[in-house]
This record gives sequence, C-alpha cells and structure tokens, in this order.
Amino acid sequence: MISFQKNIDLKAFNTFGIRAFARYFVTLKTPDDLHELFQSDLYRNEQHLIIGGGSNVLFTKDFDGLIIQNNIKGISTQSENDDNITVEVASGEVWHPFVLHCVNRNWGGVENLSLIPGTVGAAPMQNIGAYGVEIGEVIKKVVGINLASGEAYTFSREECAFGYRESVFKKELRGKFFISSVTLTLTKKNHRLSTQYGAINDTLHAHNITSPTIKNISDAVIEIRTSKLPDPTVLGNAGSFFKNPAITLQHYELLKKTHPTIPGYSIENQSVKVPAAWLIENCGWKGKRVGDAGVHQHQALVLVNYNAASGEEIFSLATNIRASVKEKFDVELVPEVNIV
Repeated sequence: MISFQKNIDLKAFNTFGIRAFARYFVTLKTPDDLHELFQSDLYRNEQHLIIGGGSNVLFTKDFDGLIIQNNIKGISTQSENDDNITVEVASGEVWHPFVLHCVNRNWGGVENLSLIPGTVGAAPMQNIGAYGVEIGEVIKKVVGINLASGEAYTFSREECAFGYRESVFKKELRGKFFISSVTLTLTKKNHRLSTQYGAINDTLHAHNITSPTIKNISDAVIEIRTSKLPDPTVLGNAGSFFKNPAITLQHYELLKKTHPTIPGYSIENQSVKVPAAWLIENCGWKGKRVGDAGVHQHQALVLVNYNAASGEEIFSLATNIRASVKEKFDVELVPEVNIV
C-alpha cells in the first residue's frame, strides 16, 4: 500500500543536491502501487512529476504538487538463443548497476553507457548515449502506462522516434506516459564493439589491451568518466547540462575561419555537431564559480553545486552561459536537464 508524505525536502532526491520542497511525495515499489496511485484523489487533483534517480532535473523552486518517485525493480529474460538475449527491465532499476549486470554476463550493447546516472526508465526518454552508442540502438520495445487512462501501451523502437537525446516521450508524449519497463536485445557473442570515440582506445592501449572484451570497454569508460566527471555524491551535478548543438555546414565553415581549432563532427542533412564543452570553455566559463554555483574545472559541460546553491542560481548561471555562447558563436545551447 502506498504512503503519501507531506512537505518533503527533495535534496536527497536530486543529484544536484538542491533544496526544494514537494507538497506531497510518494514512492512506487511495485506495479500494484502504480494502479493504486491512479485511483487516489491526490493523483487526480494535484499536478504531478515523476522522478527516478533525480539525475536529470533541476528544481528552481518548491513543487506545489505530487512528486512520484519510481522505485519499481526487476530484470527478466524474455527470449534467448546462441547469439542474442532479450531482457525486460523494470523502469525503477538504477542504470549503471544494470549495465554491470549485463557486462558481468557478457551481454553486449550497453557497455559504452557505463556510469551514466539515472534509472532505466529515463534511458529511452532521453535516448541516453555516450562514446558512439545510444540506448535506442538496442531497445526492442518500451511499455508505458497512459497517465490519463491508466492503460498500458507497448511502443516499438520505431514508435519511440529516437533522435539525439530525444524521443517521442520528450516531445509529443511528454508528461503523458509513465515508462514501466524497457526491453533490450543484447548480444551474447560477436559483439559490435565501439572504441573509436573519446579516449577509449587511448585508455585501452595504456592498459596494453589490444583485443578488448566488453568488460574492458566498460572499465575504460568508467575510468574516463571518473577522471573527467565529478561524483554527484561529493559535488552536486546532473552530468552534461547541455546538448551538443548541431549547426549547418555553412555556419561551421564560417566559424572555422575565425576559430580554426573548433571541432566538429558531420551528421545527417549537411549538419555538423559541435561539442558544447568546447564552446563553453572558449567563452571563458570552464572552472568559473559564481557563489556556490559553478562550471566544473575538468569538464565545461557540467554545472555543479559546490555546497548550497539554489536551483535559481544554477539556472541563472546556465542562462548566462547560453547568452555568451550565442553572442560569440551565434549557436543556441539547449539544456539536456529538465528545468522544473
């Protein structure tokens, strides 16, 4: 039976460590809890927000409504043959332990996504990605519960409409579905290894690894991320705050004339993806601190809470960064983090 709490401090429920209060708060631990929630007066009468690990949200004020924390767990095998395994994962499972669960069983496809914070339910919503791999590549289906009717619907990979840090759940269906489970098809052998992005190859070579396993790749990603990104339990943050912007090839060529070292990666439709971290760093923000809000000294894409920054202060810093990047490069930065 679910238990509603009142006036709960959300500091422990968001990785920025921001103090903000929810008027009501409830934790879901089983699918039955979800059905009970839908029939409650609080759910019907109050605005609500679903969170998992709180790793992709910035609270800029108290939440005058119901915060729903998803803590529904479970991993089950749906089908298996000599080459592949299909597993269904409850959306409240924490992402990184699930990746380790797969790596330790030699199931390939998610090893490059090691150490990404958050829960499994957030993975398809955000189409999480790192080091040349996106979760949408291995998702078979997503089960969502319609928040208005309580009915379950199974979305195929195509219906999820995955894009760069995007999905149908962030656009047309934003706020309309509770993702209850994610089903992935992973390889058991003949893994498609991706080592060409970031510093993976350099890290493998440093350890004298020439024929990497998926565990080697996972370990390399963990080593790289640990060296570059702050631990949110030590320094409040939500990982990458901004998306890497895509600009036209013409715009990129113009920027190359005045900024010859600007990196860029060709993508579809004659567009170029430019690292947001490079833009931010070249506007002088890397390592800059304003009160208790700041830009991490080793990774300009990460905004941090040094101690007691408010959500408004973090948001103000992000707004100023966006304005300076727009002024210097005529590039719009878009937050990855959900601003509440």
